[in-house]
Amino acid sequence: MPMTEQATGSQHPQPRARNGGPSSATVEHLTGAQSLIRSLEEVGADTVFGLPGGCILPAYDPLMDSTRVRHILVRHEQGAGHAATGYAQATGKVGVCMVTSGPGATNLVTPIADAAMDSVPLVAITGQVASAAIGTDAFQEADICGITMPITKHNFLVTRAEDIAHTVAEAFHIASTGRPGPVLVDIAKDALQSKTTFSWPPTMDLPGYRPVTKPHAKQIREAAKLIAQAKRPVLYVGGGVMKAGATAELKVLAELTGAPVTTTLMALGSFPDSHPLHVGMPGMHGSVTAVTALQKADLIVALGARFDDRVTGKLDSFAPYAKIVHADIDPAEIGKNRAADVPIVGDAREVIADLVQAVQAEHTEGNTGDYSAWWKDLNRWRETYPVGYDLPEDGSLSPQQVIQRIGELAPEGTIFAAGVGQHQMWASHFIQYEQPATWLNSGGAGTMGYAVPAAMGAKAGMPERAVWAIDGDGCFQMTNQELTTCALNNIPIKVAIINNGALGMVRQWQTLFYNQRYSNTVLHSGPDADGNAAKGTRVPDFVKLSEAMGCYAIRCEDPADLDKAIAEANAINDRPVVIDFIVHEDAMVWPMVAAGTSNDEVMAARGVRPDFGDNEDD
Repeated sequence: MPMTEQATGSQHPQPRARNGGPSSATVEHLTGAQSLIRSLEEVGADTVFGLPGGCILPAYDPLMDSTRVRHILVRHEQGAGHAATGYAQATGKVGVCMVTSGPGATNLVTPIADAAMDSVPLVAITGQVASAAIGTDAFQEADICGITMPITKHNFLVTRAEDIAHTVAEAFHIASTGRPGPVLVDIAKDALQSKTTFSWPPTMDLPGYRPVTKPHAKQIREAAKLIAQAKRPVLYVGGGVMKAGATAELKVLAELTGAPVTTTLMALGSFPDSHPLHVGMPGMHGSVTAVTALQKADLIVALGARFDDRVTGKLDSFAPYAKIVHADIDPAEIGKNRAADVPIVGDAREVIADLVQAVQAEHTEGNTGDYSAWWKDLNRWRETYPVGYDLPEDGSLSPQQVIQRIGELAPEGTIFAAGVGQHQMWASHFIQYEQPATWLNSGGAGTMGYAVPAAMGAKAGMPERAVWAIDGDGCFQMTNQELTTCALNNIPIKVAIINNGALGMVRQWQTLFYNQRYSNTVLHSGPDADGNAAKGTRVPDFVKLSEAMGCYAIRCEDPADLDKAIAEANAINDRPVVIDFIVHEDAMVWPMVAAGTSNDEVMAARGVRPDFGDNEDD
């Protein structure tokens, strides 16, 4: 996958000598395992999430002596992968996880795929059976390189101790440069046990890996001309802007052009939600204004976004009037889903900085876009169809209100990690994201169980920041064992369980598209002796479960207790806190574009299709 060097140096640790430059490198005689740990120290890895086992065990012995690498023992390998991802997303550094062979390695497949979809810099280190046993179906053998080939940016199988140091250096370089992504390093047990020499920095040999960082000047000029000529432009901002550290440049470009900005699920916080130019999140559950702005636009400037199906809806009906400027670090993304009139390959920070200069040059020549009529439409849609919710008539807790109040009462700079489903969408709408790297979620893969371990990783990497996991009762039951890890390692995250007793988003689809036949989506109760659901039972009891794992736990069912419960959680910082919010089961996520339909069919609420008038398709 072609990539390019990112702009923020701290995000991309490069191999370096312990005492300065290459001339000061000294040669030491170590085992392969010692070489691995020393290499992790030298590339700047300060935290490793992992779980030992037979084939990786040789590496755990020297790890015990390291004063520069903190190891956090997880309760499941999937937790290690998601924690490393949360750490990377919150800090901008490479996340690291380390597990053993066979089932240990295969338990990393989901977080590796998740990191690949969301372009997260991740290095996964796995033990492998001894090199002579590879291919014999040895105990706990799995071809993890073959398994993860489609979901890694690159992977390595290391069978010689002398290859460990340069492989680690190359893995971190590949993971953190260009379009970030996961890299797997699978190391045979005998390579860890063998003797070798160690010197740093090693020589990296990556033929063909030459990411392009600088955009082509002609393409930049063409894009600037289109911006000046457009009547209905939209800046369509994806997660690549965040990865490139380009949020400051984005704000300059937006204010210079005066064009509306829509930020995808992966880009929330890259442009302040409160900014008057921000029209919301696009996509299946995006704001009516953002969805419609893209549909009615005559120019879309896509920056670090990939035109995925959740944004475009039915692809052949997406943005039918728009010319496309598509800037991306990865050439493979450009034109993959929507043909680009002006393709730009380059780092988002450099692309936007150059666009600013080119647009300024257009303004100097008197070519300034007039978007006044466009903003009249946008503001009317924004006022007519705001994102909102109704409180339940029975006086029960509204999930949207719970999430909104968590956001309003959280300390400034709080990091929020969400699972996947209704609570994820509500968290994207009803919490204000004003700063980058304060919203972590599984956007591309949609991984249930992401929130708790990702929040753990974020808190481990940013211990001075408050970290809230917004989770559903379904997601929570997949990875909640990592609360034990948090309790034992002084990682005091806060978890809000949005407990509606069901797999909420699936239930919403059953309500809308399956005649309210709720097949296998009820979570909170099982059948009684007569086969009927036992109303009012809580299995499991999340308060008792959380307390058993060393957490402070609260249950909140009454809206009158909402603020008190949240304030109590915010005040406790010596252990993890879990609040079980019992919310109304029938709440739905709106707006919504049904899967497979055109974005023109966006529904503002159930049974409410926006009326944009007949004159806006001109």
